[in-house]
Amino acid sequence: MVDILNRLFIAAVLAGTPLLLGALGEILTEKSGNLNLGVEGMMFMGAITGLAGSYYYEQAVIAGGGNPNGVLSAGIALVTAFIAGAGGALIYSFLTITLRANQNVTGLTLTIFGTGFGNFFGEYIGQQAGGYVAVTDVTKKAFSGLDIPVLSDIPVLGPLLFRYNWLVYFAIILAIIMAWFFSRSRVGLNMRAVGEDPATADAAGINITLYKYLATVIGGGICGIGGMYMSMVTTSGVWVHDCVSGYGWLAVALVIFATWSPARGMLVALIFGGLTIMRMYVNIPGLPAQIYDMLPYVATIVVLVVTSMRESREHAQPKSCGLNYFREER
Repeated sequence: MVDILNRLFIAAVLAGTPLLLGALGEILTEKSGNLNLGVEGMMFMGAITGLAGSYYYEQAVIAGGGNPNGVLSAGIALVTAFIAGAGGALIYSFLTITLRANQNVTGLTLTIFGTGFGNFFGEYIGQQAGGYVAVTDVTKKAFSGLDIPVLSDIPVLGPLLFRYNWLVYFAIILAIIMAWFFSRSRVGLNMRAVGEDPATADAAGINITLYKYLATVIGGGICGIGGMYMSMVTTSGVWVHDCVSGYGWLAVALVIFATWSPARGMLVALIFGGLTIMRMYVNIPGLPAQIYDMLPYVATIVVLVVTSMRESREHAQPKSCGLNYFREER
């Protein structure tokens, strides 16, 4: 029983990491007052560009007679995925902030565009590669679990806490930094003011447009890294059609579950991750597999009900989220 729980915990951490990254990107976006429902699309864009960046780097080095560097390949995947996600968010920002398009429609359009973008180029690059696109073992090793001296060898706690891939720790550190940023830094507090009441923040001299653009674009880049995790870790560096498979929508649900808090996001990402892979470790005779798939969404509904009953402003969505700001109407 203990062994099953240990393996379930490890699998939950691994499955919850892309959800945490997607949720952190969306939390940053929504804190500025923008509701970007294009998380799924940005994750798809990050998934294919991250994989393609590593793949083309390896092919260029091999063609030149050299040996690819796994750390450099992983770095290229990280940067290209961030740029792709940020690019998708930049399109969203221009349409909603500058042209004042409807945020819900624009976000849904970005999801459709990003999903098509990822699957199209994934299949195209795969055909050019001779059937499917995959990185070499050198890059796969760079995304495998770490072996931290001393810490990894601690009985029980070592395997549970110190043998994950570097993206797991990257996501945790990012969540901690964001939690500090929103509660302690002046820029973070200004951003929260923009999300709550942009007219008042504008009157106080805060550049609303700049804050919204930066938060949305950087948030989109973080979502892109979450997508890169799916293609480089979840599918082991091999492009699988439709590999994000709804994780972007789960990340949006996780934002609600975490009540827009990066710190709570770490805990609920672990819970969501466990719920998504529970069928592999908990087998209840006669229970359809579809019931397991419903669990994350059922949990979200419960949290929505509880949050609504509490009516706590600290744990509620930013007031202006989803509403375009018209300075002339201030």
